[in-house]
Amino acid sequence: MTLPLRGRWNALLQSRFFLDATAATGAENGAARTWRPRPRTFSTPADGDAMLRSVIAGTGSYLPEKVLTNDDLAAIVDTSDEWIRTRTGIRQRHVAAEGENTSDLATQAAEAALQAAGLKAGDVDAVLVATTTPDYTFPATACIVQANLGVPAGAMAFDLQAVCSGFIYGLTVADSLIRAGQVRNVLLIGAETLTRLLDWADRSTCVLFGDGAGAVVLRGEEGQGSNADRGVLHAVARADGRYRELLHTDGGPSATGTVGKLRMQGREVFRHAVARIAEAMEEVMEQAGVSAQDIDLFVPHQANVRILDATARKLGIAPEKVMLTIAEHGNTSAASIPLALDAAVRQGRAGRGDLLLLEAMGGGFTWGAALLRL
Repeated sequence: MTLPLRGRWNALLQSRFFLDATAATGAENGAARTWRPRPRTFSTPADGDAMLRSVIAGTGSYLPEKVLTNDDLAAIVDTSDEWIRTRTGIRQRHVAAEGENTSDLATQAAEAALQAAGLKAGDVDAVLVATTTPDYTFPATACIVQANLGVPAGAMAFDLQAVCSGFIYGLTVADSLIRAGQVRNVLLIGAETLTRLLDWADRSTCVLFGDGAGAVVLRGEEGQGSNADRGVLHAVARADGRYRELLHTDGGPSATGTVGKLRMQGREVFRHAVARIAEAMEEVMEQAGVSAQDIDLFVPHQANVRILDATARKLGIAPEKVMLTIAEHGNTSAASIPLALDAAVRQGRAGRGDLLLLEAMGGGFTWGAALLRL
């Protein structure tokens, strides 16, 4: 399959993204090479110069049937509905049933997204699953979803692990694959069974998280290289591993041979989150030459209502432009943005031509933001 502009964009990728062997220093024979670092951002063509865009063709979501309310939690841990709501904005969360795996949630959301896009499994060129809670260490959950859906053998399928920032990271990867001409239709899924990482005796964390999955179909379409184009306009993904102990699990296959439980220093995470998220959002808006007033809907990672309110205020985004699902879903990590996006589409709060701003921050730390037009 040959996409429009493939040759020209492959050339651009070669010149902008790939490590440049000509940056080697020292003698030609046997000298160690010093590689020039990749640029942190890239320039898009001038307005009117045609280019490929990654357009959201359909959205979908799935939430497990079981609902765990704040009152339910108060029966098993020292907390209350009032304590949880005033500190987090959460009223309830969904919990996957016994035997219901991350791939099952992801498959349901993916099927809904494909239906919304008017596509079949055979049209999919790549399946990307952003998750911190895969079914197994391997194979990738994406491979299981590929088989569940009947996506043809030979399609790309892999997982991404950037915790709560996973969907933003996945969006940047999918956008790069489409712009490179490697694929046309990408199924990008955020899916989590995060309640299986919780310590149910730790009220500071067990009240926050829930299970669920959201999905989008990204399709390569030709645009004109302006902000009026549909699709992903700008996206950034960042990380700083120095702060990994502030939000982590205390186990892993290599470190302990166990899954471990989620641990978090909430106040420190809050302090970093507002600053990092705002920086990323300002960066993508500056790249696009738009302001907060131009945004039709802000679709953030649903971490904590206090973080969301503080971030919106910092950037001057009106409260009525903020999509909130945290009260019903809790924090579903990599699933939270696509869950909120699908809810916005189905509620009529986001439609074709609307300019959306997405953001997330997660353990690592990882964080990022994306600006796109539906």
